[in-house]
Amino acid sequence: MDPPTIALPDAQVFSRRAARLRELVVMVPALDEFLSFMARVVQAQDQALQREPRWQPEAGAFDLALEHGMPPLGVDALRRDLDWKQDLTALLDAIELHVGERQRPLIQTLRDMSPEQLDALADEVIDVRPGTQENRGLMPLVAAALQVAWVRLARQLPRPPKRPSAESRGVCPCCGSLPVASVVHNERHRSGVRYLHCSLCSTEWHLERVRCSVCDSGAKLTYLGLDDEKGKPFLPIQAEACGECHSYLKVAQRELHGRAEPVADDLASLGLDLLLAEQGEFARSGYNPLLILGD
Repeated sequence: MDPPTIALPDAQVFSRRAARLRELVVMVPALDEFLSFMARVVQAQDQALQREPRWQPEAGAFDLALEHGMPPLGVDALRRDLDWKQDLTALLDAIELHVGERQRPLIQTLRDMSPEQLDALADEVIDVRPGTQENRGLMPLVAAALQVAWVRLARQLPRPPKRPSAESRGVCPCCGSLPVASVVHNERHRSGVRYLHCSLCSTEWHLERVRCSVCDSGAKLTYLGLDDEKGKPFLPIQAEACGECHSYLKVAQRELHGRAEPVADDLASLGLDLLLAEQGEFARSGYNPLLILGD
């Protein structure tokens, strides 16, 4: 059986991510507090995904886009339609009793914001901007609500989009967002097959291995990772760094760990990003809206 070109998210995308984050809390003690908080946020995303939204697309609303190979859930067209603010309220309600004193002011600030202020924060997230120092801590929670809204809608699509053209294979064919990372699967029907994983709607789309997702070159790729004291990979994730365009995108290797998850393992491998930033040769091309680092 041929592996699918594009795979829409399933109902367990957030529950799997939360479970992996809880594993990583133990594996990466230096980031245990941060990963534990993110595990609670993602678990709240799983709960919010079950909510019945107020806004529903009309029947056949996405047929034209699917037929003509356009992203059916384009962020520019839908950012003001989806009732993601209700998902944000559900997330805040779910995590409020389980967070530390440092996170409580963030929750209250978001509760006190006007719809216009929240829309401005959402625009920062969707447009891949770092925001200001004052609002940067708020943006991951807004991003978490946006992810719920787009994943829910992606699950309602009648069929996956068509394979993206070579010119647009670096962005999600479903919503047009950047990938957070890529993942090499280990399931029987797609063992060893690499997919890019969308940072917003969690759709995955096939990209050949040993090929840069930015410039499409495979001539000067280097794979960099974090090793333990025995010289073995510390986490099942590497940075695929391209010597042509000097960008890198992480690759979660389920061949090394069957539960490796692109969003969770990306958060846990922050040390790899910091190391590459210090070296200054490669710029990160993936975008994880649950971790806004700034310029």
